[in-house]
Amino acid sequence: MSKQLASKAGIPLNPLAFIRKYDELWNRMLFLLGALIVYRFGSHIPVPGINPIELAAFFTKGKDTFLGMFNMFSGGSLERMSIMALGIMPYISASIVVQMLSAIIPSLEALKKEGEVGRRTISKYTRQGALVLSFVQAVGMSTMLLSGGMTLTTGLAFYIPAVSSLVAGSMFLMWLGEQITERGIGNGISMLILASIVASAPTMISQAFGQNSNLLVMLVFGLVAIAVVAAIVYIERAQRRVPVNYAQKQQEGRKVYAQQQSHLPLKLNMAGVIPAIFASSLLLLPASLGQFGGSSTEPTKFQVFLQNVSLVLQPGSPLYLLLFGALIIFFCYFYTALMFNPKEVAENLKRSGAYIPGIRPGQQTKRYLDFVLNRLTFIGAMYMAIICLMPMVAQSSFNMAIPLGGTSLLIMVVVLMDFIAQLQAHLMTHQYHDQTLIKSS
Repeated sequence: MSKQLASKAGIPLNPLAFIRKYDELWNRMLFLLGALIVYRFGSHIPVPGINPIELAAFFTKGKDTFLGMFNMFSGGSLERMSIMALGIMPYISASIVVQMLSAIIPSLEALKKEGEVGRRTISKYTRQGALVLSFVQAVGMSTMLLSGGMTLTTGLAFYIPAVSSLVAGSMFLMWLGEQITERGIGNGISMLILASIVASAPTMISQAFGQNSNLLVMLVFGLVAIAVVAAIVYIERAQRRVPVNYAQKQQEGRKVYAQQQSHLPLKLNMAGVIPAIFASSLLLLPASLGQFGGSSTEPTKFQVFLQNVSLVLQPGSPLYLLLFGALIIFFCYFYTALMFNPKEVAENLKRSGAYIPGIRPGQQTKRYLDFVLNRLTFIGAMYMAIICLMPMVAQSSFNMAIPLGGTSLLIMVVVLMDFIAQLQAHLMTHQYHDQTLIKSS
């Protein structure tokens, strides 16, 4: 009798039955694992015509520039100058540019409201933009390598295979990320970035332990890192639930439905990790350009100016910390304004017969949402600035090498939270399906 009840409830009686029950979830997990393995193998295929000795010396000098952060996001592919050295950054940049243009160009804004057809059109524009950015970055990277004496060949004999392989590697990563999103678990682009950071973490941790001999201080910093992770999880889950009521509906006869109540969830940090990535890129760009100018025998006045700027904006300096925090706050407000439109939300609530208690529909609802959103964004911007600046302040104050920066830690935690949420959603789908079968039987 118990076996019959277990079978009726859909509870597997052995491990093989359990695997068969969640076969779709296992297939998605295996596809994700296989895609990440392919990505890591591809990151070790070198671009033709590279001098590895000169390349290693160049990256040793540029570890504190834009190249260091870009190399971390590519999982060391840039330092090895593999065919995937551009990483997924061209696709991310193209996505952000298309999102910004969607808020400015009416035709793109209209596409966002056309459902699946509009989404596919915007995705096509994003892919085309990623291709253009990949080509531009590949040409620029090849020119930089050639001018720095880090190639074994010159001219078109180097440009054609180098640019082609770099663009092909970036487009393959874009395709692989989309396949992970469709056939795996989690956001594919985010999972590739997470894999890159995790792949670079062991090297950074070993270097930190090699430079820091005080194990007690390292233990304290480890405990602080755990507390920071807990704070990130807490704040990323935090929401302001704005109550929303719907108008009463009357049935035929004298019966009236009870007033429906819901809420509008507004996250404390709507911008995600984009502001930290943008702020880091902008501040490390002068140092990278200054290093490129330093490779020439007779630098121009502009190159000398860039070198002086890079000296002032060294990571950990007071000016760098001040500008970094200011840029994070600015991009938090800017990107949140792109992601959430209070006027559009207020109009949708009014059309659906919903209202916020105590607030008139229409313009007053829009003003109220603006007020709430500005307060939430301020708290979220302060949180992100503190998380990103804390490792730099600790490193400059205690003269210690900290393995992971605040931006990397933030990306890892947020992506893992999204992965776990999607995994739970798949499990809930299976449980709902089983309950439906039980009721129907």
